[in-house]
Amino acid sequence: MRQPTPEASRSVGHLPEGDASRRNVAQRQQRGWWYERMLLATTSFAIVILLVLLYNIVNDAFGGIAEQTAIDPVELTGGRAITELTDAELVTLLEDNLRSRVRRNLEREQPLSERTRDDLLAIIDRELIKREVVGVYTLTSYMFDRDRIAADLAENFPRATLSFKSWISPAFLSTPMSSEPSNAGIRTALLGSLWVLLLTVVIAFPLGIGAAIFLEEYERDLPFDERSSLGRALNRIYNRVNALIALNIYNLAGVPSIIYGILGLAVFVRAFEPFTSGAAFSGGDGTANGRTIISAAATMALLVLPVIIISSQEAIRAVPNSLRQASYGLGATKWQTIWRIVLPNALPGILTGTILAVSRAIGETAPLIVVGASTFIVSDPSGPFSKFTVLPIQIYNWTSRPQEEFRAIAAAAIIVLLVMLLSINAVAIIVRNYLRQRRVG
Repeated sequence: MRQPTPEASRSVGHLPEGDASRRNVAQRQQRGWWYERMLLATTSFAIVILLVLLYNIVNDAFGGIAEQTAIDPVELTGGRAITELTDAELVTLLEDNLRSRVRRNLEREQPLSERTRDDLLAIIDRELIKREVVGVYTLTSYMFDRDRIAADLAENFPRATLSFKSWISPAFLSTPMSSEPSNAGIRTALLGSLWVLLLTVVIAFPLGIGAAIFLEEYERDLPFDERSSLGRALNRIYNRVNALIALNIYNLAGVPSIIYGILGLAVFVRAFEPFTSGAAFSGGDGTANGRTIISAAATMALLVLPVIIISSQEAIRAVPNSLRQASYGLGATKWQTIWRIVLPNALPGILTGTILAVSRAIGETAPLIVVGASTFIVSDPSGPFSKFTVLPIQIYNWTSRPQEEFRAIAAAAIIVLLVMLLSINAVAIIVRNYLRQRRVG
């Protein structure tokens, strides 16, 4: 028998010995030390960047505001606070002080006596007191440079008052959009985001899991008889089609989101307009023209579907085959095995992929703009066939405005968006951990 040469022995399966072994171990330890330091450095850098970003957002969402009025409210009411007046006194105050043209316009819209107390106070603030914001300051400026700000205000705006302002408030969450930043809220955008996100999950989650089950459990089951030449040819075509589908799923995960927006505009908004506008079901408002919540949700479902499918495939693939074989040995059918054995064990991993998909969907803007999300809307969505907007679009709209107040409320809206995202992810993680512990127990 031919013996292997020393060179071949060293190149195939040969372990170093003596000094060579010690040098090899030292080199490996040194490389591991460098890799560990690189990991710590990159992680620390990412944490610092996130902290800086969070600081900038919080710094803008809270701070100081300087306001001045055209007339002292106490002088207008004869020494009483406006909030102490009754509704009838507020109406009388408006009737006595409003200009006739303004009063006629307001009465034409809705009589003053029929308006709510909040509406009356808003009219007084806008038309009589004429409260004006003359300065908006960040939290750090308000805390550490307050004396200089007060001196500047005393010189340039003697009637102005400086006070602390939290742009995040219950009124900010419950008020619809407005062209006035001091009166603007995110209720419409918040409800639109929740509607779109809920329908996206309802559409994408079952489709993603179903596609993953087919690709992992049923793809190898040939549908045609292999004993005939025609059956073998059809099975080869079947396998090639499945391979092409699997390849395209991986490719679709990297397609830019704007492409999905164009697809949603062509298919859901225009081609399926009778259905997405609600006209076919008599459920639309007659003005949406397919640019509705259901069109946006279907588009976002296509966007996140590859992520859900791929993660679900990996989770199903990780279930040991021994569990399947044990189920088959007890007489269970294939679907019973999938439903009672495979899916319960794969569900924690499937939920992990769903969390990633939801995190991507909740912050997307480009496809929704293409589909037709509104940049300014004051009516709340009432169903899947309503016009809508979402928080990312509202934030983008506010940041493009020149007034400092809009930048502050945009930062407040970012915090609300982050809290909503973290809350949804936290619920999904709690459910995932519960299912994992129940499976282990």
